[in-house]
Amino acid sequence: MHFTRMDQGSDEDFQILKRVHEQTLADLPDRLMAMVNDLSADQAYNLNRRGHSLQAATRAMRDGAEEELIVVALFHDIGEALGPMNHGEIAASILRPFISDDHYNLLKYHGLFQTYFYARHLGLDPNAREQFKHEPWYQLTVDFCAKYDEVSFDPAYPKEPMSTFAPMVRRVLNKPWLPPGKAN
Repeated sequence: MHFTRMDQGSDEDFQILKRVHEQTLADLPDRLMAMVNDLSADQAYNLNRRGHSLQAATRAMRDGAEEELIVVALFHDIGEALGPMNHGEIAASILRPFISDDHYNLLKYHGLFQTYFYARHLGLDPNAREQFKHEPWYQLTVDFCAKYDEVSFDPAYPKEPMSTFAPMVRRVLNKPWLPPGKAN
């Protein structure tokens, strides 16, 4: 690349950028699975966040959830190490080009919905999620939190290994890319 400003770039320059982006997208499944594996360093709970993520995805899979939801369950907490207060937004933003609007909103707001189960211990409003009760993804998010997220802190629960989910991750993340604002 030879330009110092984008508006001075040539077709050749932007073909280089295109190849870089294509490689980044090709590497994304492995990078995200590595991020889940990195969550094993968190030992604050009786089950680290890696185990929690695998357990949530395992529960979704055993419940017969669609593949995209299983992948969402696997990656729902990958933003925890970067932004614990907005970790759902981080995961949602990364996965946005590959998932439905409903799953995007589930990821984005699952942290708020999850407070339903513990808010009373911290002086928070357990019903804060009710502000979204008329949204089409509301019940999906309620169900996700109740069936897969809040119950997935059990070290005795037999969870599947990452290798079980790798093919699913690759299929979901290898869907044709859509620009932001365009739903799959």
